[in-house]
Amino acid sequence: MTMTQSDRRYHITTFGCQMNKADSERMAGILEEMGFNWSEDPNEADLILYNTCTIRDNAEQKVYSYLGRQAKRKQEHPELTLIVAGCVAQQEGEKLLRRVPELDLVMGPQHANRLEDLLQQVFDGNQVVATEPVHIIEDITKPRRESKVTAWVNVIYGCNERCTYCVVPSVRGVEQSRNREAIRAEMEELGRLGYKEITLLGQNIDAYGRDLPGVTATGRHLHTLTDLLYYVHDVSGVERLRFATSHPRYFTERLIKACYELPKVCEHFHIPFQSGDNELLKAMKRGYTHERYRQIIEKIREYMPDASISADAIVGFPGETEAQFENTLKLVDDIGFDQLNTAAYSPRPGTPAAIWDNQLSEEVKSDRLQRLNHLVSQKAADRSGRYLGRIEEVLVEDVNPKDPTQVMGRTRGNRLTFFKGNIEQLKGQLIKVKVTEVRAFSLTGVPIEKTELVPLF
Repeated sequence: MTMTQSDRRYHITTFGCQMNKADSERMAGILEEMGFNWSEDPNEADLILYNTCTIRDNAEQKVYSYLGRQAKRKQEHPELTLIVAGCVAQQEGEKLLRRVPELDLVMGPQHANRLEDLLQQVFDGNQVVATEPVHIIEDITKPRRESKVTAWVNVIYGCNERCTYCVVPSVRGVEQSRNREAIRAEMEELGRLGYKEITLLGQNIDAYGRDLPGVTATGRHLHTLTDLLYYVHDVSGVERLRFATSHPRYFTERLIKACYELPKVCEHFHIPFQSGDNELLKAMKRGYTHERYRQIIEKIREYMPDASISADAIVGFPGETEAQFENTLKLVDDIGFDQLNTAAYSPRPGTPAAIWDNQLSEEVKSDRLQRLNHLVSQKAADRSGRYLGRIEEVLVEDVNPKDPTQVMGRTRGNRLTFFKGNIEQLKGQLIKVKVTEVRAFSLTGVPIEKTELVPLF
């Protein structure tokens, strides 16, 4: 079977985080360079790749149910290629093959760039497991971007933190920063291709550069995320910059000042806090207190009073008491997040917290999650209120799937915004929109006509 048959079709299903979405885009780029074409319907595809996530239980279960369906199909169509990539692949390794013997390739996230080599081994008749640690090769593949307007750019892979609930360090490996010239070159290419917004990505992006050589006379690392923002800020064609995910332990005033000074950096910060209780933060090995977290938010609001703040929080961590949960509610109430990703704790194999004997019942976790989500919606609605009547700059990304007469995009503060317009004319444009309607997590508005400049003489 040759790898360049242009009639071969592929389908990728992605679970989980932005890092996975970025990996999927790179792997799609490799497949298209190999001559595969995208298939919207997995049942029409000759190659199916599941890019998996271990953060939540249901994501893992979903993978197995999807796999079961395709494994049955493979019994009738043996030429079908089945791949599991990402964090479940890294964690389960050969166990996956024992559970689903129809699988052709199991590959951890560090191997995304090696997809072509690994597939060559598969096409040579091998069943392949690639989960051993590797040094990540500088990425030269062109991702197949899901959007034509916004793009992700990985700046650091892996994570050196050891949070007791998290499998990321064991599945994504140690921190490896890309060199800044390679990052800038990728961004320049995206600028030339017409991408208007770039999100710099890392599991722990504030750690960027710690592993690169070079320090200043005062002992500061030469290559920090702050330095990187200054270095890439003037890339031509790119109008907006974002970055994620931040860790409170490494978030500095110098970084906040850079975001304030650099006009392209959006006033939106995603800084997970996980719990509002110091004892729990200690048990999670997060390395900061809720007081420190509050100071960071205060400092951001000192520089940029209107900045949007989003975060992640876990409820029902082992041993969490009602009083400790209420400390999380208090933090959410005091800060007023624009958006908060919430999850009930689920034990991940291979993590310290999974084997503690003070696990909470599903009923308690579910009750707390519901109460937190209720508060999150109220606070998000309060935060949305400030937009009413304001003129916001919206980067148009797509058509509103529920109303084809409307387009949708995001404000600099990352609020989803809808307004009447033609996607053919407006896609990729920065449009001034007057907000006429506010909801907890989105806005509706009317575009402000661009007035023609009248010559003075």
